Amino acid sequence: MKTTSLPLLIPVRKQRSLPGTFSWSKTPILSTARDVDTLALQQLVDDLKRHKRIRAKIAYSATGVGDLTIQRDPSIKGKEAYRLVVKEDGITIKASSDTGVYYAIQTLRDMLHISGNTIECCQIDDFPDFKRRGIYYDVARGKVPHIETLKSLIERLAHWKLNEFQIYIKNTFTWASHPNIGKGFSPYTPADILEIQAHCRLHNIRFVPSIATLSHSELTLQLPEYRHLAELPGFHGWEGGTMLCPTDPKSLKLTKELHNEFLPLFESTDVNLCCDEPWELGRGRSKRAADRTSRGEVYLNFLLKIHKNCEKLGKRMNIWGDIVLKYPELIKKLPKNVVMLNWDYSATGGNIPRTKEFVDAGLPVIACPGTSGWQRHGTDLPNAIGNVSNFARTAKKYGIDGILNTDWGDFGHRNPLGVSLHGYAHSAAHSWNTKAVDDEIFTEIFAKHVFNDVERMPDAIKILGECASLPLSDSRGLYHTLVEPLRLPTNRFLKSFKLTPLVSHYPNDFPNFIDQSNPDALRTVTELLSQKDLWPKADATLPQFEKRAFADYKLAATMDLISSQHAILGQAYRSGAPLPSVKYSDWADAMTSLMQSFAENWNLRNRPSRLAENLKLMRLAEKECRQIAKTTK
Repeated sequence: MKTTSLPLLIPVRKQRSLPGTFSWSKTPILSTARDVDTLALQQLVDDLKRHKRIRAKIAYSATGVGDLTIQRDPSIKGKEAYRLVVKEDGITIKASSDTGVYYAIQTLRDMLHISGNTIECCQIDDFPDFKRRGIYYDVARGKVPHIETLKSLIERLAHWKLNEFQIYIKNTFTWASHPNIGKGFSPYTPADILEIQAHCRLHNIRFVPSIATLSHSELTLQLPEYRHLAELPGFHGWEGGTMLCPTDPKSLKLTKELHNEFLPLFESTDVNLCCDEPWELGRGRSKRAADRTSRGEVYLNFLLKIHKNCEKLGKRMNIWGDIVLKYPELIKKLPKNVVMLNWDYSATGGNIPRTKEFVDAGLPVIACPGTSGWQRHGTDLPNAIGNVSNFARTAKKYGIDGILNTDWGDFGHRNPLGVSLHGYAHSAAHSWNTKAVDDEIFTEIFAKHVFNDVERMPDAIKILGECASLPLSDSRGLYHTLVEPLRLPTNRFLKSFKLTPLVSHYPNDFPNFIDQSNPDALRTVTELLSQKDLWPKADATLPQFEKRAFADYKLAATMDLISSQHAILGQAYRSGAPLPSVKYSDWADAMTSLMQSFAENWNLRNRPSRLAENLKLMRLAEKECRQIAKTTK
């Protein structure tokens, strides 16, 4: 495919060709009457200079004279709608709102990127499919990004016309009323939250809070002063289990105190209180109440209490929909202003069509696919693409409020941020105009727009993305076999190194993926990712954020390669097949080099948080291979 034939990354609603072409002069004038347009216009100025060595100038004029002129036009219906007209004598943007102007400039920036100095004349009339178009990023189980990292990410999301950003908080916030909860997790302060929010506002993005509520509370319940609130102490290897007891008034008191301090920091009316996966529900201290009514009713009663507190705070409660779908009799009992976040991370997931159940009940709904990046170093690309596409079509069919693409960080969050950008952009395209997205060529479009490479980068992205979908037995396998001990994994191994659940991220046994992995698939991964010229050289003109994203891809490929080699060694060792000691020592050397790259990459983008624990697991795997090498001929 020729570069010039590639379409826009975020497809427009309607584009009509006009005669002629427009050519940028060496010193074009970008004219507006509003200061608020400066930010987006400056982005265009920077792009013109970086890509085309054109020195544009912003002019403020009510008469609108320039190579590019911006006009506020109330006849353009919709806050996010705009009209972009390219003629031989200049470019005109019309919109009724500041947001519409911002999005029109983002489209023009992409047109510049793919068309060069000369743009074919056209008229674009554009507006989105969904009013909520978001990305959800986990900052709770490993990585806590630097503020500057999030700001750079926010700018990219806004460029792709996304308008909502959520970060998942468990222990990564400094509560004045409960200071011990955030200790040791590199938490955000209230000032940090306000700074992130201000940057979101500049770029027309709503910053929506998301906080673990009721469930996924294992880190808090590890602390002695909160352990008495646990539903089932000891569950899944955690001393305090993973969820609060929903029938204990003190659990509700703690929840309200955390919410009352955190939620008012956010301008957004919507708040995501999670409430997903309460695994111990009705099995511990709330069992008597559950036996008397049902587990679903116990869950509902807690929801109604925190919903009431949301109302007092002037917030609209959003919750994950998995438990309500598990107990569908609850749907009709929920307040009609509770937003259901219907998630399913499989391309053919059974919860996708169940969106209809929420719609039929008159509840607002958001479709929540995923990047398929967590518990993987790369992304399971085929599943991620299918998951977003199928959810988007269903969302469009039922006319729901929006799409929120989720990106989690289970088991230490080793998955690099840059690899997730493909998923973010893909869901952004479907969120804006799902019918016009061509999934077959999306990776080529993405590679051109983000990395300015269509020759080799698309194939490299696809190879990495397809490694996880090979028949390894489980697409998460390569993530875990990187640090899974070659000796048969037992709790005795964990105890011998004094690994606590908090440190290791593996509360019970390591998942045994080495034995389960398909040897042929492991060899295929090794061959694919060992290719000398797999990755092109990064374009020198790329901004720093994209250069780091490029490095993220290479790091992910290295981790998958070393992991597949580790699994091959493990299968040989466990079966008693003789291997020369150099095989183990060479792998240990590769792990030593990887640890250095991993730490450097982590520190560039993130606060320390769980870095030390990840390195400890990697160091243990390296140490074990050196020990085996010493005892092997």
